Order: sequence, then C-alpha cells, then structure tokens
Amino acid sequence: MRYLAKKIYYRLMRLSTRVGQNKFSNTEYWSRHNVTDHRSFETRKASLEYLDWRNTQYTNYSTLMPLNGHNGSRVLDYGCGPGHDMVGFLEFSKPSRLVGMDISRQALLEAENRLALHPGTCKPEFIPVEDRSSILPFEDGMFDYIHSSGVLHHTPNLEEILQEFRRILAPGGRIRVMVYHRESLWYHLYVAYVRRISRKIDTEISMDDAFRRSTDGPNCPISRCYRPEEFLAIGASAGLTGRFLGAAISLIELGLHHQYHIEALQNVNLPVEHRSFLRSLTYDNQGIPSSGGVVAGIDAVYEFTST
Repeated sequence: MRYLAKKIYYRLMRLSTRVGQNKFSNTEYWSRHNVTDHRSFETRKASLEYLDWRNTQYTNYSTLMPLNGHNGSRVLDYGCGPGHDMVGFLEFSKPSRLVGMDISRQALLEAENRLALHPGTCKPEFIPVEDRSSILPFEDGMFDYIHSSGVLHHTPNLEEILQEFRRILAPGGRIRVMVYHRESLWYHLYVAYVRRISRKIDTEISMDDAFRRSTDGPNCPISRCYRPEEFLAIGASAGLTGRFLGAAISLIELGLHHQYHIEALQNVNLPVEHRSFLRSLTYDNQGIPSSGGVVAGIDAVYEFTST
C-alpha cells in the first residue's frame, strides 16, 4: 500500500508541475504581459515614436489594419491592451466615439494614462470585459468600425464574440481583425524546425501546443492560428460575411528565413507538410516571401460585414 501511495503521490506531483507551467487565467496572464511591456510614456512624442516602431516590425500591417480614415466613425477597439492602436485612432483619424475594451484592468489604466497625452476629437472610453463572457454592454448597431488586433486567437469564445460584433455593428459598418496565420514562416519554419528540430524545444507535445508556447510566452493560456478558410467559416457561423485581406510578416520571421530556410529544407526530419510549404515560397522585388500568392507572415487580417 505504501508503494502504491508513493506512486500516486509522485504521479500527482508530475501532473501538478505540468499544470503549473500554464497556471494563469487569461485575465491574470494579460494583466502581467502586454504589447508595451508596461512601458510608461512621458510625452506625446515618445508615445508616437513607439507606435511607429511597433508598426514597422510587421511589413504592410498599417495598410491592412489602418488607424486612419475613420473620421466621424464610432470606433470600438476590442482587446485594446495598453491603448497602442487607440493612440493611432486619435492621432490619424477624427472618430466621433472611441471605446477601448480589455479583460485586463491594469492594461486599461495604462491605456487611459497614455491616451491622456493624445487629445483628439472625442474623449476615449475604457470598459472592462470579463474573460469568457461574450456579452458587450452596447445597444444594437452602436459602432461603425470594430477593430481587434491580435486578440481573438487568445479567446475561449471566439464565435460568440463575433456574434456580438455582428449585433453591435451599424448597417454598412465594418470589422477588421488580425489573428495568427497558420500558413506562415512562424508556424512552418520557426515552430516546426527552429524550435522543435534545431533547438529541441517542445518536441513531446503537439504542433498546436508548441505554437501556443511560441508566440506570447510559454505560459500563455490560449494562442491559436488559423487557415483563412477556417477563420472565414467561423465568421460565417456568426452571421458575418468575410474576406481574407492578406498577411503581414514580422521582421523576426524574415530574419529566421534568412538564417534557417535552406538548413530546414536539407533536414530529413522536417515533416513533409512544412517542407512543402517552404519549397512553395516565391518572392517579390523586396524579397518578401509568399506562399500561394499570400505573404507568408504570422499576422492574418480579415474584414467582416453583416450578412
């Protein structure tokens, strides 16, 4: 009996260790971790310079997820974090209303402090949303433009959130979202080869879980990637008409491609799916790689309207 009890004890200890590696809730995790690393900004100039730096880390991202061109619009930034894109909406557009929502109250406080440096045509509003709750405290048709950048792939209730987006979207309104792109160098080169084969990281778990651990820290509770047809189908189930606009590639991916592309193709242990993707790459006159005519980057952008 003592031997059996000891076996059960050590089995539970191993299980608790594995669970402890991913112990944070979404709210806890994103209160600890955000896109500015809790940086504070003392001046409008410093805030704008950081916005510019951040956007230049992803080619063509500003075109796919524009912060300008929203004059007179009622804008919702869902998952605004510490207010990064809200700065752009105030600086480069003249919205009639600007609302930021996030599960992290810490991030909302940081956003409020940062946005105080950027007076605009309206006073920004900051509203907390509960993790796992899809209910948004707005009347039907309240917003002309809904923006969600790098957020929905971290949520446990994606379709329900999109259904709420549809409800609060005004007639003729638009939704643009960025979620992680499965057909990317990040997935097929960085996770599949650099981490799992070259560096021997996360070799004993699935590719999906290895991807989760690779993007926003190993303890990030949820991080998914999608093929375009998969994400558009989810939008359709929520009653939205969507189109895939393209992808932005990160400078990190470009650097990895330069360093590891040929090495990965030469490695016999790289599974066929990933080798086929790397072999399919073509390049534009700036050397940006694409697969199937789509930039092979991690940031996939979609536009939705009500059906």
